[in-house]
Amino acid sequence: METLEPRNPERRSPVEPGAWRRALLRANTLLALALAAVLALMVNYLAYRHYARADWSRSGSNTLSEKTRGLLDGLTGAVEVVVFLQPGQEVFEDAVHLLDEYEAASPLIHVERVDPDRDLARTEELMRRYEVTEANVIVFDGGGRRKYVRMAELADYDYEPVQMGEAPRRVSFKGEQAFSSALYSITQASQPVVYFLQGHGERDIESFERGAGYSAIAELVRRDHAEVKPLVLGRTPAVPDDASAVVVAGPQKAFSAAELDVLGDYLERQGRLLLLLDAATATGLESLCEKWGLRLVNDVVLDATRTLTGRELFITEYEPHPVTAKLNGLSTVLYLPRSVEPIEGEEGGGDPADRPAAAPLASCSESGWAETDSLQSPMRYDPERDRPGPVPVAAAVEKGPVPGIDVQIRPTRLVVIGDSDFAANGVMTGANEDLFLSALNWLLERDELLGIAAKPVEDNRLLMTQRQLRGLFWAVVGVIPALPALLGVLVWWRRRT
Repeated sequence: METLEPRNPERRSPVEPGAWRRALLRANTLLALALAAVLALMVNYLAYRHYARADWSRSGSNTLSEKTRGLLDGLTGAVEVVVFLQPGQEVFEDAVHLLDEYEAASPLIHVERVDPDRDLARTEELMRRYEVTEANVIVFDGGGRRKYVRMAELADYDYEPVQMGEAPRRVSFKGEQAFSSALYSITQASQPVVYFLQGHGERDIESFERGAGYSAIAELVRRDHAEVKPLVLGRTPAVPDDASAVVVAGPQKAFSAAELDVLGDYLERQGRLLLLLDAATATGLESLCEKWGLRLVNDVVLDATRTLTGRELFITEYEPHPVTAKLNGLSTVLYLPRSVEPIEGEEGGGDPADRPAAAPLASCSESGWAETDSLQSPMRYDPERDRPGPVPVAAAVEKGPVPGIDVQIRPTRLVVIGDSDFAANGVMTGANEDLFLSALNWLLERDELLGIAAKPVEDNRLLMTQRQLRGLFWAVVGVIPALPALLGVLVWWRRRT
């Protein structure tokens, strides 16, 4: 009879049910992690393709205006934006963040940032390509049309702290105004044509001579997306029809009556004229200016409080006008300028509704004067012969439709500055080129986007007592790090028990 061996109670099956259960749990966990990773990748991909941007700043400093959005929606070609700004600059962060908004608002905007101090090879390559000769500029390039925005154009400063030995305080950021104006400039359908008059000893736009030639300012006009051409009235009976503006820079000889008639006829046909007229030079343009509401006297404007050598006039304050809107806080230097004074009252011409509107742009201070005897040395104020300050040295004239009547008539515009040296090669310092370009752009009606308001810089400060600072220190250093540690100890203790 076969006997059965007693069953060993400690002998188990090759695979325990608990092992299968643990294996299934591990596989389920791995599958869940894999699915979570795939889901995270899908969500990130969808978020990359379809996202929403919101400006959470209190002042809305990163929100683009409707004018800018309309400009971006109207783009038809790609625009390359190259940022040559050093990261340590005060406006660097604001400029970079704002350009990110431009890039996000339009797929045709491509922004590249280079650090001139670190990426030397790339910086040199791009500077050669875009003909950049100075640091801290932003280049807008649309199909070969370029506009250069300098760092000084991006902010307004309050210079009162300088009198107390402190640094200027930034009060507003004008990045959107500058960037949108640059985009508008390079996306215009056609280039404006600026003629520089020749034949009377005017400044030569082809001359590189220091202190005399105008090649540098002509290049700046070309960079501002405008075509520059010379004009000799003796070769043409009238100003060409394609002239967007005419510049008369420092003539040394008198104009003939026929030439004055040509310029006068051009102004009557809604022309745009920029006159840079030096002191002690009679050209015949004085009568033309008087007809348009400006008086030019044979004098020299001096100001002992706004000069270093006695031959220049520093201007830091300007009259409110679109020409000077961008010059606040900047300094221009004129060299022995003559007075350019708007004519008041009935002297300005007939019917007040049809009279040219003349406005001063810049003047000497109350300490200055208009010297009528430029031969005396040293020149000093004579109350019987000289005019006390403030004396205007630059003025603008506009003649158009009667205010209040909405008609599409292109107004006549005229800007007269009592000096031509300030824009010569090697002499342009401070905001001299800004004054020239601002006057020219106003003549060309390139102020459509100047209505974009500057964003004020908010000075947000958290004022706390010494006791509050200590409480904040212990809360950050002690309490907040201790909370997750305490939570971890409680979880460990619960599992242990």
